[in-house]
Amino acid sequence: LLLLAEQVIPLRHKTRPLLPRLAKNLILTATVFLVGSLIVRSTGLGASVWTTKRGIGAAFLIPLPRPGRVALGILLMDLTFYYWHRANHRIRLLWRFHNVHHIDPDLDVSTAYRFHPGEIAYSSIFRVVQMLAVGADPFTYAIYETVFSAETMLHHSNVRLPLPLERWLNKIIVTPRMHGVHHSAVGSETNSNYGVIFPWWDRLHRTLRLNVRQSSIRIGVPGYLEPNDNRLWNMLRMPFVRQKRYWCFPDKSLPKSNQDKTVKTTAMLA
Repeated sequence: LLLLAEQVIPLRHKTRPLLPRLAKNLILTATVFLVGSLIVRSTGLGASVWTTKRGIGAAFLIPLPRPGRVALGILLMDLTFYYWHRANHRIRLLWRFHNVHHIDPDLDVSTAYRFHPGEIAYSSIFRVVQMLAVGADPFTYAIYETVFSAETMLHHSNVRLPLPLERWLNKIIVTPRMHGVHHSAVGSETNSNYGVIFPWWDRLHRTLRLNVRQSSIRIGVPGYLEPNDNRLWNMLRMPFVRQKRYWCFPDKSLPKSNQDKTVKTTAMLA
């Protein structure tokens, strides 16, 4: 439904043909789901069962009724994932893998699970640490994973929601315009809006940026905008080869920001 809606009411103009991009993104998505189901979900669920049996994690420190513990677990899982996402941008080794997600020259629902399988595999380590810290039981873990998946597809989509509606939604969840800034070709804009489900963590940590017009934003990583960079084999080998200069074009020029400096960074624009 989101893929269809993107064609009818797009938020941003496409810069590349859809079908070749879609084919490559779906292949990467298939590997993500394979690695995720074999390693990450089983590891995360196993860690959840283990910590629940032993009462380990922040969710067990406060005596709460069942609904309250579930809600707290979901909030803490989303907060810890904010930190993990931010680490993937700040730690150079992790960014080599996460960059594969960001070099997509267009942003739509097919980008949602376009990740290097290596990133998905090593994220299983984070899942274990996350469960030890949070203490989410299997039921809470399953709810979070379901909402996480749905929200990831929504905020990566290229659907143009009515601006008043999106402004209201963005008080509660991450929306397409908010996450679109995170995929900007301007480095300072990419290093913002790390939230996945809730936007509150970006507000709390002052990493929220909304004053960038989606109508003129450029998506991608400037050093990796050549068609050859987005070939499937080159994306798979990308973390293991010499890296280009990420945030400038091949001619060493810098992308121009679409930020409206006349309004505060937390003011949503079209």
